[in-house]
Amino acid sequence: MPLGRGLGALIPPRIIKKITEETLAQTGERVLEIPVDEIEPNPAQPRKNFSYEEMEELANSIRTYGIIQPLILTQITSLQGGEKGIKYQLVAGERRWRAAKILSLTSVPAIIRKVKDIEKLELTLVENIQRKDLNPMERARAFQRLISEFNLTQEEVARKIGKARATVANTLRLLNLPESVQGAIEEEKISEGHAKALLAVETPEKQKALLKRILGLGLTVRETEKMVSGRRIRKSIELDPRLLEKERELSEILGTRVKIRKMRRGGKITIETYSREELEGMIEKLLNYT
Repeated sequence: MPLGRGLGALIPPRIIKKITEETLAQTGERVLEIPVDEIEPNPAQPRKNFSYEEMEELANSIRTYGIIQPLILTQITSLQGGEKGIKYQLVAGERRWRAAKILSLTSVPAIIRKVKDIEKLELTLVENIQRKDLNPMERARAFQRLISEFNLTQEEVARKIGKARATVANTLRLLNLPESVQGAIEEEKISEGHAKALLAVETPEKQKALLKRILGLGLTVRETEKMVSGRRIRKSIELDPRLLEKERELSEILGTRVKIRKMRRGGKITIETYSREELEGMIEKLLNYT
């Protein structure tokens, strides 16, 4: 897939290029080649984590196809050696800019626009959501910035990003979770579904304790919901390689399939037979085994 996990994973590069050219023809904007070292990141960028694998994938795509979609920049004034100079700040396209730096490109294609701070954050959010979703915590913090810094309501945020108000409200609730839980969400140790289940737990202490059980037992979202509601769950623990080897040895000795299931306390060994005669023969074999 040419452009990694983003838009190009669904649309061929030639189609993206054609759409870009048609859009520029309508707006009258020009694509300029801007030096990479004259561009700085957008401080309003909600995405903070760019995985090595993700950037390598995009860099390989750019090495093959070039940068199909121009970056969007805004012009800023900076001090260089005590004198005012012109630099550019990213509005959209930080992943492409970072990939260009990995490839040691000297310049990148870009469109220069005059935008307000609110438009910068909106454009950055929309680009990230459309191409590769922010993780739930990055999304929650971005929504909170729109509300606290730009005095938007939840309904206004929802309308601007094309989401339901309930979605925005539920995402913002993640900010009420303890830092350890938020960290587990960001590191993809638990899903947003796990986090929503934890929101029903009364205190931060109980939420943190339940997080340990989720991680320790590898609970699914459904199992977590059961535990939160007070229902008991039975959870088997994944076999380690040593037990898997013993399972194989037993299967060879007994001449049939053997499954070892390790439970939280003790375990269970299942020996499969496929007829009454085979069952009786297996019983005799076990009784006479020395």
